Amino acid sequence: MKKLGLIGYPLGHSFSKKYYLEKFTKEGITNVNYDLYSMEDIREFEKLFNNKDFYGVNVTIPHKINVLSYLNELSAEANAIQAVNCIQIKHQADGPFLKGFNTDVYGFTESLRPLLENHHKKALILGNGGAAKAVEYALNTLNIEYKFVSRTKTVQNLTYGELTAEILNEYLIIINCSPVGTFPNIEEAPQLPYHFIGERHLLYDLVYNPAETMFLKKGKINGAKIKNGLEMLELQAEKNWEIWNKI
Repeated sequence: MKKLGLIGYPLGHSFSKKYYLEKFTKEGITNVNYDLYSMEDIREFEKLFNNKDFYGVNVTIPHKINVLSYLNELSAEANAIQAVNCIQIKHQADGPFLKGFNTDVYGFTESLRPLLENHHKKALILGNGGAAKAVEYALNTLNIEYKFVSRTKTVQNLTYGELTAEILNEYLIIINCSPVGTFPNIEEAPQLPYHFIGERHLLYDLVYNPAETMFLKKGKINGAKIKNGLEMLELQAEKNWEIWNKI
């Protein structure tokens, strides 16, 4: 049986495993299994990709960057971001060939695109971790200007305390790439001046549990268009499947 899986540490509830096992059942796919492979040390990954049953894996924290040293090739977006969440494994006569992708870019881009209106020209990215890098790449492809917002001031970003009515009137897309508001801390929200947010704003939260975070609720109350990260995950999951099954 062919094998797929998710590597990371620690691994708790997995969207990916649930999604793929349901997909296999629904579509009558019987020759593939998807499982979780918790590994604290990335060197354990060698056992997986040397197993000829494995032809693809997803990658999550903390290995999205340190897995790069095992890869033979990177897709354009993975190379730009220097982080992967999907690896295609091809077993060849001289050993396995591993190519890394970042399908978060595809998932985010295609879930955001239908929501964009003519006035959505500039975005604020909340957070500066790996997810924010994928969002940054996507915004560049969509020709949307952006600024980062974080708690610590640098040359490249704003702080939450610097967000004025003038800035929020100019940056009408706000994307939460931080874990703030994720279950079980559902009463938390990024420290924005929400009273400056209105009907022209689009608030996007990469968090999907809960389905409507406090960040989204506060925006919705003020008339903003809102979107959570569930469709992004579903789209990237299908893109992973397409990549793994390319001959």
